[in-house]
Amino acid sequence: MADETGARVLPRLQIAIVAATGIWTIYCLLTSPYPYYAPLQNGPTLAILGGVFMWAWRRPQPTSALACLCGFLALHALGGKYIYSYVPYEHWAQGLGLPSPNHLLGLPRNSYDRLVHFSFGLLMVHPIRQALMRQGGVGPRLSLYVAVEFVMAGSCVYEIFEWLLTVFLAGQDADAYNGQQGDLWDSQKDMACACVGAIVAAALIAARRLASKPRAVRTQRPS
Repeated sequence: MADETGARVLPRLQIAIVAATGIWTIYCLLTSPYPYYAPLQNGPTLAILGGVFMWAWRRPQPTSALACLCGFLALHALGGKYIYSYVPYEHWAQGLGLPSPNHLLGLPRNSYDRLVHFSFGLLMVHPIRQALMRQGGVGPRLSLYVAVEFVMAGSCVYEIFEWLLTVFLAGQDADAYNGQQGDLWDSQKDMACACVGAIVAAALIAARRLASKPRAVRTQRPS
């Protein structure tokens, strides 16, 4: 989309989505009950959001892809506000008169981080696939496969980053950032959640693509 001078202009809805995500992230950063640790979580989030804005401005993307990216960042910002380990979803559920999520799902710990890792897989496949098809010229099937692989690789790289951070930070600071909560298999479970989310997203995209094809095309067999 361009203005009268030919300059690239983001659609208003996309600007609103990015702006709302930025405001939400700043709010989470400024109101965190853990002001020492919150900047480690949400400072980079603002930088990433700025990168997302520039990417969408220079490389036109569908609003759905931008919404997925910003949705993930918004979930991460909330986790960063409470350094993940202390997101009070149990208290919120109780305030709404709902049953305990941990009790219903048999969760022994605060599992908001698992939700965000799952959301990483669920929400990132679509934007990556769109970028591969629009800017890379990759076909619909291959782009979906590569997007899933990218999510898996990205999750692995992030867990390695957390491990390196643990090496260089003091023990208490590293644990507060990583949010392991004493789980020795935290990294593996986080990667598994991202993997499952990516597979679910790929299945939904494939099903939608199949459903959008005319019945005659779907039932046609090669001679």
